[in-house]
Amino acid sequence: MNSSHDRARSWVGVGYVLLAATLFSVNGTVSKLVMATGLSSLRLVEIRCLGAALLFAVIATWRRPGSLRIGRRELGFVCVYGVVGLALVQWLYLVAMTRMPVSISLLIEFTAPLLIALWVRYVRKEPVRRRIWVALVLTLAGLALVAQVWAGLTLDAVGVTAASLAAVALAAYYLLGERGLARRDPWSLAAWSFAAAAVFWALLQPWWTYPFAQLGVDVGLRGGGTGPLVPTWLLVGWVVVLGTLVPFALVLTALTRIGATRVGLVGTAEPPLAGLVAWAAIGETLTTVQIVGGAVVLAGIVLAESARAPQSTEALPAEGLAG
Repeated sequence: MNSSHDRARSWVGVGYVLLAATLFSVNGTVSKLVMATGLSSLRLVEIRCLGAALLFAVIATWRRPGSLRIGRRELGFVCVYGVVGLALVQWLYLVAMTRMPVSISLLIEFTAPLLIALWVRYVRKEPVRRRIWVALVLTLAGLALVAQVWAGLTLDAVGVTAASLAAVALAAYYLLGERGLARRDPWSLAAWSFAAAAVFWALLQPWWTYPFAQLGVDVGLRGGGTGPLVPTWLLVGWVVVLGTLVPFALVLTALTRIGATRVGLVGTAEPPLAGLVAWAAIGETLTTVQIVGGAVVLAGIVLAESARAPQSTEALPAEGLAG
């Protein structure tokens, strides 16, 4: 009886992650449509972080009053965590996908699990399974196929650099998340980290200079600005609620059911899902060789995600932050 219950609970957790990955994938394309109206990637990240911070703070307070209390020392930690792991990850990803297909941007960013395993092995000196070396070869080979290096680098250099830096920042988010979750619950941690990211962007770009008039511009839901028209503010609302709050909530719930390692493994469905969404919505296409390369990269990611020793502390999964 307990075994059946555990299996059902496990499958529900897997379903949560797949739904979250789907929402994150759709969010990539929605964000690209928003930026096509002229709203910059910096401004989109700024409003996304503020909206998510407010919503997570409300939920955290509702779930457990007083959970948002924080000490001075921890405040410094969440500031670094929010700026590096959220603000920079999201901005760098948006920069990458404005210059490259969404799916390729995600594939490069999703090398973060490989970076994590290498950090754990050589910096922390913790045991890592030998499969990490196979994962390294697969990931590098797959990226070479995606980039079609034999024909000269066909991807935008700025886009590749932004996606690669996003992978580094995402790895930092994952590693710092272990420390953060040891001190407080995921909901209040999300609220504080998004708040730190929101303050960071507000200092760089004060809200009184925000181009609110841009939110009233209509945008077509197909590539090239064609298709049904909707106001930009509606798409921005999607980014905040269905592209951030809901998928993050699904991932947090799944963590309690199947653990971080399995959440991360299932979450690797996001890059191919993002490619399908971008193809259906805005007509982005990949060559057969690039599709094969993407599959090879995903195989390396799966190995890298499972390469950490089983006794390692669980953390927030790497998937979803880019979306």
